Amino acid sequence: MIGWWWVSAFQLAELFVSSVVHLLYGLYVYSSAVAGDLPQALSDRIFKANASLEVKKQDPSTTIVDDLPPIVLVHGIFGFGKGKFGSVSYFAGAEKKDEKVLVPDLGSLTSIYDRARELFYYLKGGRVDYGEEHSKACGHSQFGRLYEQGHYPEWDEDHPIHIVGHSAGAQVARVLQQMLADKEFKGYENTSENWVLSITSLSGAFNGTTRTYLDGMLPEDGRNLKPLCLLQLCRLGVVIYDWLDVPLLKAYYNFGFDHFNLSWRNVGLWGLVDCLLGNTGPWASGDWILPDLTIQGAMKLNSNLQTFPNTFYFSYATKRTRKFLGVTVPSGILSIHPMLFLRVLQMSLYRHPLDVPPPYKGYRDEDWLDNDGALNTISMTHPRLPIEHPSCPVSNDSECLPLQPGIWYYKIVEGDHILFILNRERAGVQFDVIYDSIFERCRKHILKKSTQTIANKVFCS
Repeated sequence: MIGWWWVSAFQLAELFVSSVVHLLYGLYVYSSAVAGDLPQALSDRIFKANASLEVKKQDPSTTIVDDLPPIVLVHGIFGFGKGKFGSVSYFAGAEKKDEKVLVPDLGSLTSIYDRARELFYYLKGGRVDYGEEHSKACGHSQFGRLYEQGHYPEWDEDHPIHIVGHSAGAQVARVLQQMLADKEFKGYENTSENWVLSITSLSGAFNGTTRTYLDGMLPEDGRNLKPLCLLQLCRLGVVIYDWLDVPLLKAYYNFGFDHFNLSWRNVGLWGLVDCLLGNTGPWASGDWILPDLTIQGAMKLNSNLQTFPNTFYFSYATKRTRKFLGVTVPSGILSIHPMLFLRVLQMSLYRHPLDVPPPYKGYRDEDWLDNDGALNTISMTHPRLPIEHPSCPVSNDSECLPLQPGIWYYKIVEGDHILFILNRERAGVQFDVIYDSIFERCRKHILKKSTQTIANKVFCS
């Protein structure tokens, strides 16, 4: 009994520390954005009113002025795109390295499926259609945000795009490409996988992560939440934020659940209670991002996703662990972001519960110990589960030249999960090396071909 109390006390202490660290970091980012925007807003209002009006009138499609395929940067969980969070850039200003870059704002906590649908209409234009069958099954509106003008309306097989996805954004890119191949968008019967020229992943969540179980997802099914956990606290905060539906706050940052109609205007007080209890909303139907990030959820997604023979794939997998006397430990203290250090340690010590069936046949804890504080390194290299896709490890980017389509080239990089986003100074020179390599590869080494290439000739693993 005494041992049980000690374990419970430790778990509560860990939950308290994790909650405080994440809340403080969120407030820090939010306050930094506001502090940076206020002086700029005052300056624009006083000195640049006319210039602001001209910018607002600009047609977004005019940003793509020639035949170069645009590079689309897709954010991960809790992320945001251009136009949200004021002057703060999710990709830490990397979008300024090329003139043909688009940074869509997708739901930060919505499911991979919903985000892929949103990305399509962001590019082509029109009202987001989540699909009738999916919407009914998940209990939300079929239609969402209206893009009166697409950001790349000419997008088709002759005008393809490059996608660079961070974290869950990499899976969004893959799901979107599969939707294009399956012609799932009503009114667009000519879509194909060749609308996507390349996919580059930065710390991509291809095969799920054990962190979801540490944060509160049940390892038994990878879908439901533990009664008391970090994700439950997060859920309560999101429900209240969306129920209050303060326009000023929602314009600054949006979790993406507008199509669930959680506002007090729609559901009233009893609707709030029902949602807080988990009886309605995305947490009841499982149509939010965390189930997609469990190992079980990732396997379910991957079972329907292909690696296509005419698309180029590259992945950067991050890790902040090392071996010490045969034990996996964090590779440093100062080199890991304070928000992630505890999770790096916990993930390197994680053991799947013995009384719970493993997430897949052949699962071994030791394969999943290396991590970056959010994802396991084994999950980031390339799609492995339930079927391993063609892949080739590289130490230097030049090793994979000339590039072959249909293969996941991957490189393991020392860094935590947020090293290449939000704060450019943290990564230093490494930031420029990574993004310069990505953009150079998109512009110089990945070219649209009129004939198919047999990719498996350089299958390395």
